[in-house]
Amino acid sequence: MKALLLENIHPVAAENLRARGVEVDVRSGALTSAELVDALPGVDLLGIRSNTTITPEVLDAGKDLLAVGCFCIGTNQVDLAAAVERGVAVFNAPFSNTRSVVELVLGEIIALVRRLPEKTQRMHEGVWDKSARGSHEFRGRTLGIVGYGNIGTQLSNMAEAVGLRVIFYDTADRLAHGNARRVGSLPELLAEADVVSLHVDGRPGNAGLFGAEQFAQMKPRSIFINASRGMVIDDHALRENILSGHIAGAAIDVFPIEPKAQGDTFESPLRGLDNVILTPHVGGSTQEAQEEIGHFVSTKLIGFTDTGVTALSVNMPEVALPATPTSFRMGYLHTNTPGVLAGINQLLLDSGVNVVSQALSTRGERGYVLTDTEAPIPESALGDLRRSPHTVWLRTWTP
Repeated sequence: MKALLLENIHPVAAENLRARGVEVDVRSGALTSAELVDALPGVDLLGIRSNTTITPEVLDAGKDLLAVGCFCIGTNQVDLAAAVERGVAVFNAPFSNTRSVVELVLGEIIALVRRLPEKTQRMHEGVWDKSARGSHEFRGRTLGIVGYGNIGTQLSNMAEAVGLRVIFYDTADRLAHGNARRVGSLPELLAEADVVSLHVDGRPGNAGLFGAEQFAQMKPRSIFINASRGMVIDDHALRENILSGHIAGAAIDVFPIEPKAQGDTFESPLRGLDNVILTPHVGGSTQEAQEEIGHFVSTKLIGFTDTGVTALSVNMPEVALPATPTSFRMGYLHTNTPGVLAGINQLLLDSGVNVVSQALSTRGERGYVLTDTEAPIPESALGDLRRSPHTVWLRTWTP
């Protein structure tokens, strides 16, 4: 098997794959769609981060592609529907960099309420500006978290521990942690919060979530932080609110358009503003987080290729079946049609093969079944399954 890992994925991923006998090609930057079309023939596993886009055309070029590993939280850079239609599993790391993002956000809150960005800039310019003007403690202030998932909840816990009051808003029904309090609407949160921090996902419905209307609803002289997705906010509207003084400071880690390679020019209407922290999408970029992500995603890819397990796949039906040392395994991805499982079991019965264990799950237009048997399934039966109009792919593993 061959893997292609892009965008400076932590070396532990390549180490894990090579330990399983996979040939690994490592490249430091992202590839364009055209470059991917040329690079993917013969590649079984593809590892990417946020700057590589996987389109249907790219997937069509990857005739041998079994799975894509997103070595990050987000998967909006991958056409998930096109991937599962072609039988390509997609995995990500939904938890591995949570702590790193939360620590960055807390550090930014402290820096912004103390107006440290402009203080350090003045010092670098040789100006001694010793003043308490506009500088505050954050103890007792209200943090409003928009999006109360893995990152939002951990931020909630840590923020309370350092003296912030926490309110949150989420469209899903989320359990409040500690003393955090749910509010019923986004405008309600914006009117009350001294600091607003966005932690929503990259689903298309969140594009443009935060614009001029939402900034206007925020408390005067409040702080704004976005470490979620660049397409969520209107950068020009934020600039206007910073310049007017309505927003006292902001920290932005993600942008609608981000440079593809290290050292490329970065353009943003937020450049050059006082008390604005701009970071190059480094929320999860700590050595600890990147190593954990490299380990987590590569392990999921290995589990899928070695045993057929799809647990935590973001686009495939999730099936996890413990492997036994003596059983033979078949993985069968098929159209989600009534009677497929019955047909498989009838075929096994007719072949005289005893089933040891079996698990089936469906998701949208696809179904996936793992079947362990005491003896190998005859090639004639496997051939019948492969020729079925319901078949997307069929794979087998031997003990």
